[in-house]
Amino acid sequence: MLKTSIIRQPLVKQTDRSAMYELHSRYFCNIHKDIFLRDMSEKDWIIVLADEENHIRGFSTIKIMHTHFNDQQQLFLFSGDTIVHRDFWRTGALAGGFGHMILRLNREHPDIPAYWFLISKGYRTYRFLPVFFKEFYPVHHTATPPYYQSLLNQIGQFKFKDHYDPASGVIKFFGSKDHLSPEMCEIPAGRERDAHVQFFLQKNPGYIYGDELACIAAISPNNLNKAGHRTIDNTAVTWHE
Repeated sequence: MLKTSIIRQPLVKQTDRSAMYELHSRYFCNIHKDIFLRDMSEKDWIIVLADEENHIRGFSTIKIMHTHFNDQQQLFLFSGDTIVHRDFWRTGALAGGFGHMILRLNREHPDIPAYWFLISKGYRTYRFLPVFFKEFYPVHHTATPPYYQSLLNQIGQFKFKDHYDPASGVIKFFGSKDHLSPEMCEIPAGRERDAHVQFFLQKNPGYIYGDELACIAAISPNNLNKAGHRTIDNTAVTWHE
């Protein structure tokens, strides 16, 4: 059983930051502690999963971005470094934590259009989207609507500058950042038949080198699917702020 906490980034203890780095290093290559810690220090919130002995078994770093595109104000939830220990892949604790973060943003900013800007190094991250949302892009069964494509291009270029390729929707670092370990790049038998997995592999064949697929979903109760609502309902979170 994992406990889910959502913590203001400055409140995260140094020992926990080091534990998160060690966990991340188990599943990623080309990772440098100074860069990892610097990236974390630039985030606003950290979702932390801990076991009954308070060992950290998963986490995700979150930045809330306020933007003004197309003569309209927007809010983007940007999730950075994210990993769950493989012994807990089948739990919904991290997904539930994201869900509670989404609901909070809606409560605090009811009049501002809000979106999840998710960048996917691997198919497991991309699979968060169909777990939660009725509509998200890009997706295998339909083209991305022009409005969402415009938003995705603008936030992609705003955040990642020339590393973001609007033609492919992929963020490329050419080996300069961390990437999934060979073990994590493996596609389990049968998984390749999943339409979402097939689509991710088609859209982001360079994921093994650290390329990331830029994705977007509207954050609103109306866009959450039944599984998303159920995951949130089944996850208790503790806020530290």
